[in-house]
Amino acid sequence: MLFKKDKGGTFDYLIAGLGNPGREYENTRHNAGFVAADMLADKFNISLNKSKFDALYGDGNIAGARVLVVKPQTYMNLSGTSVQKLSAFYKIPSDRIIVMHDDVSLDVGKIRIRRKGSAGGQKGLGNIIQLMGTEEIPRIKIGVGAKPHPDYDMKDWVLGKIPNEQQADFKIACENSVKAVEEIIARGIDSAMNKYSK
Repeated sequence: MLFKKDKGGTFDYLIAGLGNPGREYENTRHNAGFVAADMLADKFNISLNKSKFDALYGDGNIAGARVLVVKPQTYMNLSGTSVQKLSAFYKIPSDRIIVMHDDVSLDVGKIRIRRKGSAGGQKGLGNIIQLMGTEEIPRIKIGVGAKPHPDYDMKDWVLGKIPNEQQADFKIACENSVKAVEEIIARGIDSAMNKYSK
């Protein structure tokens, strides 16, 4: 049996969900992007079973487009390593990369979609912007809530678990992120922003 080799330039979109690999980081605020990526893969029957380019990823079809769904395995702050490698290999331009990530400035249950802009303190997105050399990267921000008081350590906050009483709202935000990805691909980012940005 012959196996087809990966060839560059064969995908329309790269969708990256950001997080930290490892069981100890499951269900933490920082792993919102991983949760959304898994939901997206499940909905569109995409197996995230390839391990290369410092990522777990798989390919499939969403709204008639051929896509890569990617979970960088470099830990959050170096997320750009895998995104840049995959983008370069498959010749996917930055405006066809969609990044899903946690956002502490949004309440749990809310999402916000942006066409471009700074990282706003999100270090994974910041690393992607740095390595890609542009802020023109669409992103879906998934609300995880602000830290309880200014003195609370941000690292402890984002690496903390989503409380049980917020799980339902968090799930809704991740589900809406999946819907937003489909909307961006099918009808454009303006339509997605109108429908899902809260």
